[in-house]
Amino acid sequence: MKEFFAKTLMNNSLENWGYAILFVVGGIVVGKFLAWFMEKVLKQLTQKTKSDFDDIIVEAIKKPLVFFVTIMGFWYAIEHLDFPNERLDIFLHKMHFFMVVINVTWLISRVMNMLLEAYFFPYAKRDDTSFDAQLLPVLQKGFTFFIWGIGIVLGLDNLDFDIGAMLAGMGIGGLALALAAQDIVKNIFGGIMIFLDKPFKIGERIMITTYDGTVERVGLRSTRVRTLDGRLVTIPNSQFNDNAITNIVSEPTRRIILDLGLTYDTPPEKMEEARQILRQIVADKKDVLTQEPVVSFLTFGEFNLNIRFAYFILAGNDYFQVQNDVNMEILKRFNENGLEFAFPTRTIYTKQG
Repeated sequence: MKEFFAKTLMNNSLENWGYAILFVVGGIVVGKFLAWFMEKVLKQLTQKTKSDFDDIIVEAIKKPLVFFVTIMGFWYAIEHLDFPNERLDIFLHKMHFFMVVINVTWLISRVMNMLLEAYFFPYAKRDDTSFDAQLLPVLQKGFTFFIWGIGIVLGLDNLDFDIGAMLAGMGIGGLALALAAQDIVKNIFGGIMIFLDKPFKIGERIMITTYDGTVERVGLRSTRVRTLDGRLVTIPNSQFNDNAITNIVSEPTRRIILDLGLTYDTPPEKMEEARQILRQIVADKKDVLTQEPVVSFLTFGEFNLNIRFAYFILAGNDYFQVQNDVNMEILKRFNENGLEFAFPTRTIYTKQG
């Protein structure tokens, strides 16, 4: 039996090969046992504590820890083998270090993501700040990309890759890409500014350029607005940097201006009565600001005596319904009091010859 294990295969005895295989299999078995132990035993213990922090940590490190034990099994297998090619031996050792770096990066990324999802995401939803709920996933992806970028760079540097040349090439390539996609970059920066400045929230009604509607979704590149006629409009985020935004929901009141034209045969007493009726209509409405409205005999029009009527609808009301109610009340009371609305008329005199 000793003579059998003393035989060599690829510059190593069968005994060494056997130990190497045992280390590999042992690493896998121990890793599986750790996964079972953490799932069935350790998790049961952490669930009894008041804090969720230990549960999150156990769940986060479980898979990376199993992977690390497996890597160490391969490491000890390599250490018990003698490779005739020195470059291959060096490469295998560097690959082992690379895998360890990737494993540590994976561990940090999992811990960070799980802590964000457990503590920060629920807070954003409870706070009812829709932008925070959308911004956190973006930041999460950014941090994850940053962590993995550092880990991969460190790993590749150990494998003797020219990181400086690689980063320089990425910088030149990124500049070329940015020049070729200026509009995309501009929209992304516009989205970032929306997230930071928060000029509106999802569900609020806004006006920008010719669009008037409710914000349904805000992304890094574009924003979707449901207009008053029910159409879904996708607006590039760069538009929000270049144009003024009116947040209709944030306004305390909405000013409504009406020009009411009465006939030229309306006496001054009736004009004053019309003004008092308009003031009384505002005083009777609960959804209209009760402060003194603007009611002014404004101009002598081409065919009417014009009264300018301005009032303010309180926020939170249906603006269209309130205007409908006020207009119906004006029509009703003016008709009851004999106040006639003017319409375009012409009087033609013919000369008798």
